[in-house]
Amino acid sequence: MERRAVFIHSRELDEGGYPASCPFDSGRAGKTLDAILSLGLLNDGHTSLAEPYRATEQALMRFHTSDYLEVLKKAGHGEHDFKALKMGLGTPDCPLFKEMFEYVALAVGGTLQGADAILNGTANVAFNPSGGFHHAGPESAAGFCYLNDVVLACQRFADQGMRTLVIDIDAHHGDMVEQAFYESRDVVTVSMHESGKTLFPGTGEVDDIGQGGGRGFNLNVPLPVGTYDAVYYRAFKEVVLPVARAVNPDVVLLEIGMDGLAGDPLAHLNLTNNCYADIIADIVELEKPILAVGGGGYNIQATVRGWTLAWSILANGRDEAFPVNAGLGGVMLENTAWFGGLRDRTLISHGGFREAVEREIDETIGRLEEAVFSVHGL
Repeated sequence: MERRAVFIHSRELDEGGYPASCPFDSGRAGKTLDAILSLGLLNDGHTSLAEPYRATEQALMRFHTSDYLEVLKKAGHGEHDFKALKMGLGTPDCPLFKEMFEYVALAVGGTLQGADAILNGTANVAFNPSGGFHHAGPESAAGFCYLNDVVLACQRFADQGMRTLVIDIDAHHGDMVEQAFYESRDVVTVSMHESGKTLFPGTGEVDDIGQGGGRGFNLNVPLPVGTYDAVYYRAFKEVVLPVARAVNPDVVLLEIGMDGLAGDPLAHLNLTNNCYADIIADIVELEKPILAVGGGGYNIQATVRGWTLAWSILANGRDEAFPVNAGLGGVMLENTAWFGGLRDRTLISHGGFREAVEREIDETIGRLEEAVFSVHGL
C-alpha cells in the first residue's frame, strides 16, 4: 500500500495547556515534531504536516452530554462548583486551567481531522500525538482526559459503515473506550495495559471480553509489574495479531502511550521502544489505514524519542527512512542519557522475576485463546 502519512499538530497546542504541576506535559507533541523535522521525516513527497481544527460542540455531543460540555467550558473560565468536581474537574488528575475547553477541543479536533483525512482519501496514515484521551466519559473527566477523541473517531468511522479495530498499547486500560463499545462488533477494542491490580483505572480484566453481540470483540491483556519486551511482544503476536487479521477491519485506531517504557514515573512496566516499534511495524503490515494517537508518557525525553520512532515506521513502513546512527538520540533529541539513536538500549531483567512474569502472561494468553479465538474462527 502506497503510504500517504500526515502528522497533525498546531503550535497553539504548545502554548498554555495543562499546568506545569501536572505530569501530563503539553509540550510533548511539539517536541516530537521538532525531532521529526530535525531528522528529515516530513515533507518528503508522501508525508505532510497539517494543523488541527477545533472540534465543534456538535461534534463533541456525538459522545459527550451538552450539560458536561457547558460545565467544562465554565470551569475553564473560572466558574468551578461542586457539580464540576463531581464530574471530575478540578482534581489532581484533571486540574483546571485557563480556556481548557478550547485547548482540549483543539487536541480532539486533531484526531477527528485525522479520521477525516482517512475517510476522504487524502491520507492512509494520520498521527495526532496530542490525542489519546481514553479515560474521558460522556460526562466525566479522569486520568488527564477531559474529552474522548478515541470514541469520537470510532463513531465517525462507524457512521460511514467502517469497522474500526482499536489497539491501545498505553500502560493504562482504555476503560471508557471499552465501555462505549462493549456490546459492539463494529468497533473492536484491544487494550494491552498494566493490570488494574497495580495501576489506575483498576479495570480491564482478562475475562472482560464484551457482551451481547460484542462478546469476543473486546480484548484485555492485563500485564504484571515488570513486564518486558519479549513477553509483551509474544502476547501481541499470539493473541492480538491473529484476532486483528480475523477481524479484518477497515481502519486501525492505534493508541501509542509511551508510559509502558521502563522508568516511566506513573507506571511499572519494563519495556523499551524496540517493542513498540516491532508492534507498530506488524500493524503497518496489516495494510489498513491507521489513525494513531499519543496518550500517556511521562518521561518526556523517552516519550519524544518513542513517538519519533513510531512516526518513522508509520510513515515509511518497517524500514526507517534514515540510518539510526550513534549520536542521533543525543544530538537530535537533546538527550544525554542515551546516544544510540531513536531505539532504546536492550534491558535485562532478573531471571527469577522474568519467570514470574512469564507464568502470568502464559495464563493470560491461554485464557484469551480459550475465550475469544472460537468467536473469530481461530
